[in-house]
Amino acid sequence: MYARLTPLLLAPALLLSACGTENGGVESVYQPVVQRNDYVLDLQTAGYGLAPGETERLAGWMSSMRLGYGDHISVDDGADGSTARDEVAAQAARYGLLLSPRAPVTMGQIAPETVRVVITRMTAGVPGCPDHSHEYQPDYSASTSSNYGCATNSNLAAMIADPGDLVRGVPGAPTSDPATGTRAIKALRDAAPTGGGGTVVKAETTGGSK
Repeated sequence: MYARLTPLLLAPALLLSACGTENGGVESVYQPVVQRNDYVLDLQTAGYGLAPGETERLAGWMSSMRLGYGDHISVDDGADGSTARDEVAAQAARYGLLLSPRAPVTMGQIAPETVRVVITRMTAGVPGCPDHSHEYQPDYSASTSSNYGCATNSNLAAMIADPGDLVRGVPGAPTSDPATGTRAIKALRDAAPTGGGGTVVKAETTGGSK
């Protein structure tokens, strides 16, 4: 009786083990994906600088874009030698950003007496996560779960300040500063020990009835 039922019971389990995302290694099949978007704004120039009112227009555009760390700002002036770049740099400095030395290639030709401001923004995400298509069933292929690594990589994509670092990394400094390397240790050693004073003891009195 049991010998006949055993193959029938194992068959659905083998079918279920082949369903869903397979991952035969210890590295997640879902990795952060970085997307890049370029936003452009063409500004009119007058002489060697921006035309009247264009500085306010640039400031409003940057405010609406909510600039922050990780955004890259560049100016494409069409090699006309204008000083509008300095005015754009002054607006970018309000957000703690510096101008990139080179502007990316954008669609459309720059009109005469016009400069193009480009904001390059990268976002990171993990498409396909979470994935619960292959979990909580017998697995005879030694595969990890389909959702394996989704939490770690999704948190990494959400927490990284500059998503571009996931693509090209950050080059190390040619020299090391001992003051920077020991800053955390120095802060710990210079901190006053807890419980070393300033503790207020509340005095409690009990009185009898009169």
